[in-house]
Amino acid sequence: MNGRLFGVGAALCALALVGAAPAPATSSAASFGPRHGGLPLGPADLSETRTTRTLQPGVTLTRIVRGADAPAMAWTVEVSIPGGAGSPDPDAPPTALKDGASAAELASDLRADGFDARSEKVTTAATADYAGGTLGWRVRVGSFRTEAAATAERTRLRAAGHTGSAWYTGWDGNVGDRGPWHVDVLTIDPKKFDGDLKASYGPDLENRETTSALAAAEGATAGVNAGFFVLDPKAGAPGDPAGVGVYDGRLLSEAVNGRPALVVHDSARGTGVERFTWQGSVRAGGAKLPLDGIDRVPGLIRNCGGTADDTPTATPLHDTTCTDPDELIAFTPEFGKQTPKGEGVEAVLDRTGRVVEVRTPRGGALPAGGRSVQATGAYAARLTALAKTGQHLRIQGGLKDTKGRAVPTSRSTGILDGGPELVRDGRRHVTPATDGMVQPGNPSFYYGWVHKRNPRTLAGTDAAGRTLLVTADGRSTGSLGLSINESADVAESLGLRDAINLDGGGSTTMVVDGQVINDPSDATGERPVGDALLVLRDTH
Repeated sequence: MNGRLFGVGAALCALALVGAAPAPATSSAASFGPRHGGLPLGPADLSETRTTRTLQPGVTLTRIVRGADAPAMAWTVEVSIPGGAGSPDPDAPPTALKDGASAAELASDLRADGFDARSEKVTTAATADYAGGTLGWRVRVGSFRTEAAATAERTRLRAAGHTGSAWYTGWDGNVGDRGPWHVDVLTIDPKKFDGDLKASYGPDLENRETTSALAAAEGATAGVNAGFFVLDPKAGAPGDPAGVGVYDGRLLSEAVNGRPALVVHDSARGTGVERFTWQGSVRAGGAKLPLDGIDRVPGLIRNCGGTADDTPTATPLHDTTCTDPDELIAFTPEFGKQTPKGEGVEAVLDRTGRVVEVRTPRGGALPAGGRSVQATGAYAARLTALAKTGQHLRIQGGLKDTKGRAVPTSRSTGILDGGPELVRDGRRHVTPATDGMVQPGNPSFYYGWVHKRNPRTLAGTDAAGRTLLVTADGRSTGSLGLSINESADVAESLGLRDAINLDGGGSTTMVVDGQVINDPSDATGERPVGDALLVLRDTH
């Protein structure tokens, strides 16, 4: 589409692949000991098994199990720490980490109440853009052989007026831990691949679907969850990408400016990790207004990274919803059945770009193939002056690379938001500060999101041009998960030259032949997500 990433009359390319005949599967197994190229997790003497099978031409699945015979580790209770006498803000809400004085004060009070409490200093490794060092101090109570015993102690703590959670110490990220780890790797070799590698968001952007449902709808051989998305309705429309989203060449969600994304093509050739900014506008005649976003609730900017007037920041800030009362947002038919309702003005366009209605308050259905532009705050009057019934509006928007050049796409292009980077040009390159995971005044976020082990989904490309999609289970005693630094270690060990972290935690899911093959960590099972990356068969 030559750089014009969304426009009048552009249609999604729907692939009907249900019922495709499965390819014959082959499998092989191997055991890896020390010095035999195992994952760089835990001590070198850990056992490791790898089982590989072919799913279709050019696509293999490898299951890696490391440290299967690891002994169980202890459970503990991690207590939320209020601000103590030495805290810069004694009235701040309790958090997992605080200053040393506040942690020591709480631990002392707990011991006086009969609890086996201790304060522990937490240090973290440096990354490409973050010095690491001391994150803060945590307070823990007891050491228990079972989760039930830790939960009982947590109950006793709550009765005494404290908050906290039962915690398995294997999730801390200590380098000497012996596992176990369960990692699944999909490898797509474009030299042999005869299908399509597609980004899919389902029937609409504003609702969530499970990865398995998205895979089933496309008849996919395999798939993994993909980008970050809105989960809380207070942060926007649940399911809406929280960053860039390009599907079949159409830009349907703007970039978190400066953050990395995974770029894929139907052929699985040329997969890469790139950083993007974006620009958009609405024109009528010689007049032009700048767009703030595409297909999202006006005023709510998930993960931030928007314009200079956004609060509290225009730079990326992960899992934070920035706000702006004065916005101009374009909507495509892919958003959903209705555009968001609220105060402001909405110019409704038919499929030719002609204004057929200017409605206030904003929100409602769009005509078939039509689009709209919503304005809030100060932009409401400006859009009203620009958009007259019967007039044509030209909505334009596109991505730019780090050098400010327009990014061309075609109907075979998909771009999915992620972060941080893990590997660049074959070298470890972890970027949590640049990508908004280092949050000033809130070390507990980094502690929980980056430093601790969690389920992770990773993606990237190796020196042979193959695309690798990786999931690592976590938040269980049967698979510890990965810290972000460990994710980079795994990506390097798998030979990735460029790699990115995608959405993880309870979202981490891998589907093969219609079955979820990993162990999603949510208690309710597989989590509905915003989008997925799917491996499809050739039906021609």
